[in-house]
Amino acid sequence: MRKQKKKDEGPAISRPRMPGYGVSESREGLLPWSWARQRLEKSHNYYIATTRTGGAPHLMPVWGLWIADGFYFSTGDKSAKARNLRANPHCSVSTERGDEAVIVEGTARKLAARSIPPEFFPLYKKKYGWEMKGEPVWVVTPRVAFGFIEAADDFYKTATRWSFD
Repeated sequence: MRKQKKKDEGPAISRPRMPGYGVSESREGLLPWSWARQRLEKSHNYYIATTRTGGAPHLMPVWGLWIADGFYFSTGDKSAKARNLRANPHCSVSTERGDEAVIVEGTARKLAARSIPPEFFPLYKKKYGWEMKGEPVWVVTPRVAFGFIEAADDFYKTATRWSFD
């Protein structure tokens, strides 16, 4: 199915390739990027999947913020997440709800202090009630995202893919 993108309307939208799942080929029911962005902004807990140097997966919950078109989070420099991302920046991030899932695949990079968006710290304190100071901040830049609504008759109609390329 051909991706469609209109100027300034967010990432290109299409159906994900999911053989055997009965995903509709119709564009009817595709979820708008605003639906995904709202869930990325409102989620309290997120899950980040990285890959250990030996190839084993590593999945951990994190707190973070979706700002503009990126996921910003903090993790200690000696954490498994940070070690994994330094070796292989490819990762996935998911919102906390599986019944209205949004999954982002992209690459992460540690930010220099001057590159952290100025709104990050006040928004983080407002969302989590915790003032972060001196902790490393990372950003995941999306390549592709997926979303769907779990309800029995909705999954195959709502499965959506957004491409940031």
